[in-house]
Amino acid sequence: MYYYFSSDYIWFLGAMLVCMLLSGIVSSRVRTTYAKYSKSRCSSGMTGYDTVARLMNANGVRGISIGQVRGQLSDHYHPTKKIVNLSESTYGNNSVAAVAVAAHEMGHVMQKQNGYFLYRIRTALVPVVNFGSYLAMPLVFIGLLLDMYSVMASPDIGFKVAMVGVILYGGSLLFALVTLPVELNASRRARNMLLEQGILTEDEIPIAKKVLSAAAMTYFVSLLTSLVYFLRFLLRVLAMFGRRNRR
Repeated sequence: MYYYFSSDYIWFLGAMLVCMLLSGIVSSRVRTTYAKYSKSRCSSGMTGYDTVARLMNANGVRGISIGQVRGQLSDHYHPTKKIVNLSESTYGNNSVAAVAVAAHEMGHVMQKQNGYFLYRIRTALVPVVNFGSYLAMPLVFIGLLLDMYSVMASPDIGFKVAMVGVILYGGSLLFALVTLPVELNASRRARNMLLEQGILTEDEIPIAKKVLSAAAMTYFVSLLTSLVYFLRFLLRVLAMFGRRNRR
């Protein structure tokens, strides 16, 4: 009964509801903002594909291809495969919104080219996050079970196992924490490159900024959600083992 009606569990549910609400609002804002400005054709007439090709040439980027993937706003840069994948809504679209999104992916390309510190950290965290996502939660619960059956196993072992799970999940939190400034930096680079190369005019840059700012909010919500889950795991483990120590 404690687990389902404790104040910390109610706090967790309330925080998750807030995160879900924010996620819905932000997702809706991203879609509506992109839909609105996807109707605004850029004065240069360049498409998302043209934008990436121009920026690659202007910055001396070689050995990276440009691909097309299904969906809307599924654009991404795959550094391992050395390809910038543009979504169907970006690839052949010559709107300000499409050009801004394409340039944002080029921002990531330039981060890698220039050895941007936070980008390197995020890339290094990818295998840690992938590994931790599979083992973090199971380890937390295994540790809690070991504590419940402390007659059969050392309670210290249960605590250590649970904390390993919490630390692994902390990798996801760190990844989200690093991702936010990386994405903001890519957007800033995108705006500068678009203006320098004459792909967008000074009057069109504020529109691009609105599109990229709306998209950046999704990473803020992701960070907030990761923080809530991390605190939930951490506080749950500390609370249970704290009660064990008071026995």
